[in-house]
Amino acid sequence: MADRGVEAIYLETHNWGKAAKFFQQLGFELEFATDHDSGQLRSGDGPFLFIAEVPADREPDMRVVLKVPDEQGFPADSPVEVVSPFADTHFGTREMTVRDPDGRDWILQAPGSAR
Repeated sequence: MADRGVEAIYLETHNWGKAAKFFQQLGFELEFATDHDSGQLRSGDGPFLFIAEVPADREPDMRVVLKVPDEQGFPADSPVEVVSPFADTHFGTREMTVRDPDGRDWILQAPGSAR
């Protein structure tokens, strides 16, 4: 499976409004905002930045999403540790999580199944 570059950065925050304004000051443009304290921004034609607010008692996280052409699996002898297999997302793609040798999780995003 070969990736096709960085698709997105998922960023969690304790304050959606402040985070969105911060990135807008850095040149990101708001593409859309949701009614549940999250939204998507982009700078030029680069990867999108999706920011979601999380509760104060939860440590904000950040994840990198790599775009893949499809969800063809890894060979049985692959050194890639699969944390969670491909599953449908609510926004129409399929995602899986893998772990690199240093323990970092990466999201692989493939096109969703035609419905």
